[in-house]
Amino acid sequence: MSHHPTDNQAAELRARRLRPLGTPSDLGAAAATDIAAALNGVLADVFALYLKTKNFHWHMSGPHFRDYHLLLDEQGDQLFAMTDPLAERIRKVGGTTLRSIGHIARMQRIADNDADYVDPLDMLAELREDNQVLAGRLREAHNVTDEHRDIASSSLLENWIDETERRTWFLFESSRPTAG
Repeated sequence: MSHHPTDNQAAELRARRLRPLGTPSDLGAAAATDIAAALNGVLADVFALYLKTKNFHWHMSGPHFRDYHLLLDEQGDQLFAMTDPLAERIRKVGGTTLRSIGHIARMQRIADNDADYVDPLDMLAELREDNQVLAGRLREAHNVTDEHRDIASSSLLENWIDETERRTWFLFESSRPTAG
């Protein structure tokens, strides 16, 4: 038995690959394009921030190791938990989403940190700033979803803005100098 498709099967396969993945939505094609672009930008930054948070979690050192290590693990989990709902929301409105690490790298605004060593307090400060960048991108996306009356996306974004502000607050408080 041959595993090679017949000419008809090959033609059918090519035709299926050319069909758009457009999911039916009452929001319309222009809204789907705008919303997908905004949410894909957020998704790229969430993946970049997730990996940076885990990088710092894995490379944490010093007298506050346990507290910082656990904080960053918790924050990494929270960021990763955003990825699937974001990607699925993009698909629900009729868009397509990120496909690779390279795609993320082309869209992310959060800068990578490949340094061999980063001081623990510098890690916290950098992540605090990155979460502020993410909050700004979430707000920009919210403006787009509001403009197109995409209430479900706006609702998700509002919760993620709150979570991002909480991460920023915890990073700020964790890096404050002790009194004395």
